[in-house]
Amino acid sequence: MNTRPPTIRNAPAWLLAGCLAAAPAFAQDPAATGIDACIAIEIDAARLACYDKAMQRGARSAQQADRAAAAAAVAAQAAAEAAKAAEKAARQREQALAASSTAPDSARPSRRHRTVISDLFAKDTGPLDAALANAGKGSLLDSRWELARDSKLGTFNFRAYKPVYLLPLFWSNDENQTPTSPNPDNSVAESQNLDNFETKFQISFKTKAFENLFGDNGDLWMAYTQSSRWQVFNGEQSRPFRETNYEPELLLVFRNRYHVLGWSGRMAAVGINHQSNGRADPLSRSWNRLMFNIGLDRDDWAITLRPWVRLSDGGDDDNPDISDYMGRGDVTLVHRIGGHELALMARHSLRGGARSHGALQFDWGFPIHNTLRGHLQVFDGYGESLIDYNHRATYVGLGVSLLEWY
Repeated sequence: MNTRPPTIRNAPAWLLAGCLAAAPAFAQDPAATGIDACIAIEIDAARLACYDKAMQRGARSAQQADRAAAAAAVAAQAAAEAAKAAEKAARQREQALAASSTAPDSARPSRRHRTVISDLFAKDTGPLDAALANAGKGSLLDSRWELARDSKLGTFNFRAYKPVYLLPLFWSNDENQTPTSPNPDNSVAESQNLDNFETKFQISFKTKAFENLFGDNGDLWMAYTQSSRWQVFNGEQSRPFRETNYEPELLLVFRNRYHVLGWSGRMAAVGINHQSNGRADPLSRSWNRLMFNIGLDRDDWAITLRPWVRLSDGGDDDNPDISDYMGRGDVTLVHRIGGHELALMARHSLRGGARSHGALQFDWGFPIHNTLRGHLQVFDGYGESLIDYNHRATYVGLGVSLLEWY
């Protein structure tokens, strides 16, 4: 049954216009439009990020914050060692006086005096704690996850998550006409008569539900991503939405402060991820995962590693072998250069032999005019979407982006 509105033939232009109209709510490019462009942004957090970018605060402050944190760590260590030395000297004096039978009681240091010595060092470390908590302020990952103490903007702000784009042209070299699964209830017997050209778009956002659950660290984020593949050129089949994937997430994110091989460890997270296509059998696909995130960055580079563990769906599993195709982890490398942003994602099943499968995806966001950006996407491997989790193909998409990673 065709339940789409009668204006669907004009929908690509309508969808593009609507997305472009919503662009100021997500991001602006101050370098292209000037600081006045930030005024039009309605969302407080996005407007502040726009001002910071216009003033180039992020590019300068991240390294300064790291240097301040490193100096604070050295000072804190010195203060701790001095406190230990002072406490040890106080104990030695007390022991010496206690051993002396002629020493009056008034000469013996009281517990109150020892407490004052300890409190003195505790007060001195206050600014040091602040510098440590602001390590990485202004870095790429901090700009998205509000990791530093002074970067936190409170709860329930509408924030960017994954890229937001519209690809009017999305081509596949091998469309999946008959999706299959080891579960016999989830295999299609008749061809779907799909075109190899379609339209793909993605929306993604997150919001912080709780902040600073553990002192000045530990934020609970709620995120949502939706990506659709639309057979808009397939008039013979009434232009159906071939596949839409829904992906809500819950992540507990912690600020880190370490350095390895020139990279700065910024964040670690653990969360629950659900992904499904919301369809009935035989086209139903879904899975749940326990996710782990590790994020590092340096200058205009960022890398995120995400190992995960699939959570069992019980006996009624739409796709029991999905981990051998969609993988057990992925890594995403992002680089900003000028007005361009390049991203490379790789994932793998982490198994050998017949269970060895994976995928690569390359995204390139490039400036067109003011806030309008072009977007090129190339994917090769298994699992471009859930319905294609065990189908290998190459996909190439071209369109516009309203928001990249950073």
